Amino acid sequence: MAFTRATGKHRRPGRIHRTTARAAGVAALTTTGVIGTLAASPALAAETPLPEDTGLTPVITLGDAVAEKIDAQAAAQQQAAEQRQAEEAARKKAAELAKKEREAKERAAREAERKRLNTFVAPISGSYVSTGYKTGGSLWSSGSHTGIDFHAMTGTPVHAVGVGTVVETGWGGAYGNQIVIRMADGMYTQYGHLSSIGVSVGQQVVPGQQIGLSGATGNVTGPHLHFEARTTPDYGSDVDPVAYLRKHGVDV
Repeated sequence: MAFTRATGKHRRPGRIHRTTARAAGVAALTTTGVIGTLAASPALAAETPLPEDTGLTPVITLGDAVAEKIDAQAAAQQQAAEQRQAEEAARKKAAELAKKEREAKERAAREAERKRLNTFVAPISGSYVSTGYKTGGSLWSSGSHTGIDFHAMTGTPVHAVGVGTVVETGWGGAYGNQIVIRMADGMYTQYGHLSSIGVSVGQQVVPGQQIGLSGATGNVTGPHLHFEARTTPDYGSDVDPVAYLRKHGVDV
């Protein structure tokens, strides 16, 4: 009887084919940790080759819980950043507002100081000029009046006409008791024939401040206030006191 060899799909796989299939199965089990168990078996380790290192990085798929946690962290960081930006904007706005308020106060202070320095009053309230500037006559050693006289009875309050510093007080010869003040604008004012002096040298005075009382000391024919405007504290540097007062808004 003649025998023929079986062919087709019923042919038994060769050794090489079986080994390759086994290796593929082992590679598939690598990610589950089974390869560790297989490798621990001497028989399987001898028969089964390890899968090749392809150089590819496995892709890890994150679960929904981890992704939500990451999203929450990102949202919190974004919120914190926005909060910091809002706080910084508020700080800058507050600083700008404070700067504007400070500048407004400084402007107001400067304006108040300017107004204070430029405020002048008459040396005798409610009085009038009884003898004008440069009036001639033998009563004055220079031949003419070096100031103006304000009508005033003895004891009438005498006021500083503006902001200044007292530079001289005491007896002034023909002027009797006198006060000389250096004004804020650099000019000097003199108040003569006083019955009383109420300030001292170096004292700061302001407009309308009482500095003494009118009288009839020195070379006079009766009580009154002699007032001069000067470019220096000394006699002979006089200028028109009416023009000086009117320049500063005093109607005399």
